[in-house]
Amino acid sequence: MTLPLLSCNSFKRNVGKEKFHESQHRGFCNNVRMLVSDEKPGIGGELLLGEKIKPKYSTFPKGDGGDAPSWVAFDKQVLSFDAYLEDEVPDKSQESFRIRYYKIYFYLEDDTIQVNEPGVINSGLPQGTSIRRHRISLPPPNDDQFYTVSHFNINIDVVFYGRKFRIYDCDTFTKNFLKKIGTKLNPPGQCPVDPYMKMRRETLEFVDPFRPYQSIDTLKQFLQYDRKVLRFFCLWDDSTSLFGDRREFILYYFLSDDTIEIREVLPNNSGRETMSSFLQRSKIPKHGPPGVYQPGQITDRAVLNIYGGLSEWRANGYLLDKYQLGKVKQEFYTDRDLSAGATLNVWGRKVLLCDCDEFTKNYYKAKYKIDNFTAISCKPPPLPKIERKFPPYTGFGSEEDSLRSCIGLKPTPHHKIFRKFMEYDGHSNVNNILRYLGKLITDKCADVDRLFVIAFYLSNGTISVFEPTERHSGNAVGMFLKRSRVKKPGQEVFKSELSEYIKAEELYIGTTVNINGYLFLVLNADEYTLKYMESNTDKFPYSNFDLAIQKLKQEQSRSTEIKQMFSAADCYHTKVMPYNTFRDILMSITLGKLIEQEFITIARHYQVPEIVEPDIAYLIPRVHEKFKKNMFENFDIIVFNCMYEDREKKGVLPTKDIKRMCKASRLPLSDDLLGTLLSKFEDKDKQINYKEFFSTLNWRKNPIPELQFPPYLKERYEDVWVGLPSPIPVKYIRYLDFLEDVYGLEEK
Repeated sequence: MTLPLLSCNSFKRNVGKEKFHESQHRGFCNNVRMLVSDEKPGIGGELLLGEKIKPKYSTFPKGDGGDAPSWVAFDKQVLSFDAYLEDEVPDKSQESFRIRYYKIYFYLEDDTIQVNEPGVINSGLPQGTSIRRHRISLPPPNDDQFYTVSHFNINIDVVFYGRKFRIYDCDTFTKNFLKKIGTKLNPPGQCPVDPYMKMRRETLEFVDPFRPYQSIDTLKQFLQYDRKVLRFFCLWDDSTSLFGDRREFILYYFLSDDTIEIREVLPNNSGRETMSSFLQRSKIPKHGPPGVYQPGQITDRAVLNIYGGLSEWRANGYLLDKYQLGKVKQEFYTDRDLSAGATLNVWGRKVLLCDCDEFTKNYYKAKYKIDNFTAISCKPPPLPKIERKFPPYTGFGSEEDSLRSCIGLKPTPHHKIFRKFMEYDGHSNVNNILRYLGKLITDKCADVDRLFVIAFYLSNGTISVFEPTERHSGNAVGMFLKRSRVKKPGQEVFKSELSEYIKAEELYIGTTVNINGYLFLVLNADEYTLKYMESNTDKFPYSNFDLAIQKLKQEQSRSTEIKQMFSAADCYHTKVMPYNTFRDILMSITLGKLIEQEFITIARHYQVPEIVEPDIAYLIPRVHEKFKKNMFENFDIIVFNCMYEDREKKGVLPTKDIKRMCKASRLPLSDDLLGTLLSKFEDKDKQINYKEFFSTLNWRKNPIPELQFPPYLKERYEDVWVGLPSPIPVKYIRYLDFLEDVYGLEEK
């Protein structure tokens, strides 16, 4: 009965096996039958009973790599062992053996071995590569196998082709690798000393050959550092001696031969010779000046005796002193002694190294690992400043003129700030004058309603006061104060210090200014002044919109009440509000925290723009007046340039080209005025008839009567502001935008 083919029921071990081939051990090489390999498995690729396959290459430690081949896992990894060999020396009385030292390199990628012998001077033996790199077989009877990493350790003997090498140590990488593969390392051994080499060294110490020419090799240093020079900036302070001073030098250190050269930095008109060489290129001793030496003390060689003519074959010569008993040992400065802050003794002169160049810093960083290069100033310390005391003002002329007469024997005029004068003198189309409307504060009933125009000139800080004409006022209108600088009140007249004058930062709407004893309340300012203050908020903080809004945001808790106040004021829901109503509400909210200048700044930000375009009958006279003041008559040249640009001869050019030509010809018109004027002459295609345009502007050929102001440009006084008639700065204000930005409220 046949048992089913189940587990434990079959006694045939080859059940399910499909390969029964026999491994090929023999083949042909050069048409000769020979054994190819005896390291192949038996039937079907399985090992025979008792057969073991010898590993071909070393295996790397488990867990330190994948299943990559050895030539990939151990690429460029070499084990290095230190070994020695006792080499027998026959037929020699001085020695019977020699100790020869070797380096054994084991390449892990293919188990090859190379043995090198380091060179020894005057050994008389062939040294270098003793065994070239290849796989070395084990000594008999295992000569069919090769050395692997498992055959190496410390304090063991290895035999290479009958020569026994004793391994006494290895490097760190080799120790770590052997530990990882599970090899128990032996303690490192001692390397014996070659007795013959020891005896030879002892003999040479006592018997030094007396040769007249000793080689001193300086070529290597020259080739390595040729044209490489360290540069230091130094100082010699000789101010303590009679007629001495501080002298600046540049020290050059030549790396090719360790010599130093010092050159002096001669300032202009120093009175010294033009030769800047302070010290010629040479070595500088550390302890100098050393004094006078005897002959032969500072030479490289000391001659004991001279001989010659003792025999026919012996040439003339001399004997050198081996021990150099009379020689003086000198120490010279090297690159180690040079650094910022060090002091050199240059033949008795104390030279301080203050700084160095970038190449020198990189050299010390690379060679000596120095990173601190703190420079020392070569300039002398500043002299103590003596406070000059001037006599008080005499009362004649200005204070600046009196002060200039005290500074020098020959009085010179006061130096004005020319840059400020050229920037704000009004040579361009901008006048650079701040104009304010002020009211005279007085107890006299006749002067209570008098209004003045206060002009501040930015070019030199002068102030002029003018009273406009008012009919039936009974006052002498016109110039109230000529253009001059105004002193601040409360200053002493006859004093040594210069007086303080009123500045532009002290003039703003709502303030009171004292001009030579007259008090003026600033009520308003013109458009240029308001724009100038808003563009220079660092000098005029009350024109800073953000700072003014921050004061209003402090009342965030009353946002609902504030909205109700604005809604009640706008009963017709026009979404705009007159300026006086808007100001009264803000005055009740802030309770005096805002001044008039801040009210105007907020109102100008939320104002309703008034579109008022001047007509051509007003623009042309105004432009002609500008041309007459500047004596501008180059209209024919501009027309000729326009004709050159008009290649198609249409008679028209784009507006942007006309504007560019006007700018290039320096027409004395502001950008706003020029843009308004061009818009009056352009057609629907944004083009202008240039002949008609410049013919209209030619005030010589086409004169126009004097300028007539339209009625809307005349000064108007509306409503009541702070109790006095004054022009309102803004007519209507968008209060809903104001509420949304400040309190986050929207219209419902």
